[in-house]
Amino acid sequence: MADTDTHLPVLFNEALEALNILPDGIYIDGTFGRGGHSAAIMQALGTAGRLLAIDKDPEAIACAREMFAEDARFEIRQGSFAELERFAEESGLLGRVNGVLLDLGVSSPQLDQAGRGFSFLNDGPLDMRMDNSSGISAADWVSVVGADEMAQVFKAYGEERYARRIARAIVEARAVQPIETTRQLAEIVSAANPAWEKGKHPATRCFQAIRIHINRELDDLKACLDQSLRVLAPGGRLAVISFHSLEDRIVKRFMRDAERGDRFPAGIPVTELQRNSRLALIGKAIKPSRREVEENPRARSAVLRVAERKR
Repeated sequence: MADTDTHLPVLFNEALEALNILPDGIYIDGTFGRGGHSAAIMQALGTAGRLLAIDKDPEAIACAREMFAEDARFEIRQGSFAELERFAEESGLLGRVNGVLLDLGVSSPQLDQAGRGFSFLNDGPLDMRMDNSSGISAADWVSVVGADEMAQVFKAYGEERYARRIARAIVEARAVQPIETTRQLAEIVSAANPAWEKGKHPATRCFQAIRIHINRELDDLKACLDQSLRVLAPGGRLAVISFHSLEDRIVKRFMRDAERGDRFPAGIPVTELQRNSRLALIGKAIKPSRREVEENPRARSAVLRVAERKR
């Protein structure tokens, strides 16, 4: 089995507990990464259990095939979790799944490998694609996009206060020479940012925004959440780990609205069935312990939310 020790999933035990794993259950790991969650789910499953894993990253797919090549209970599909419903249907699992797990954001191996271009701390090609075999890279995007659109992305997906100023600086810099590495971009953004936040690299918000934009992360998340209602069996669990407020806001609103059900004008009496409530929230939002944050600083912003498909 491949070594998963290099990537310790955040809120690991809490996420597994949230799934309430049944030995003969059917589960979907929508973000395989390096297989930490999948390996634990497989260990909890009996001979009749099944796990379908999904990931965009070709390296994650290769890791999955190495880890579980001989296990008929496991299946891996390359693609976005926005294709959750299609993958489940093609595998004969639609409406039968006992748990869906989403661990959002970038995995530690992706951040730590300079060649993937996700991190401003490791100089490398400016890429940032989850699937680096297709789509437009971050370098391609910053080389052609206009300053107004760039600023809008920085503001919407990075909540960057100085979005316009930074966008103009990038456009001016690329006119002098192409921006092809993470260090180049980080230096341009840092120089253009007049108010550095304590404990946060000045390029953090812009790098996050570019990554979210070129990978369509928030659109994919919305699509996946909606499809989960048709994929889950009655009583099935949806567990989502978010790493920034944009993701968590989407997850929180989705679960709240699915629990509330259809809206009716005030004063009209409706039954529970008419209300069409589809999810029940399980507990409150779960955050990492102080000890976990000390051991893994990347866990500090993580939030786990759990809901159960109503019968």
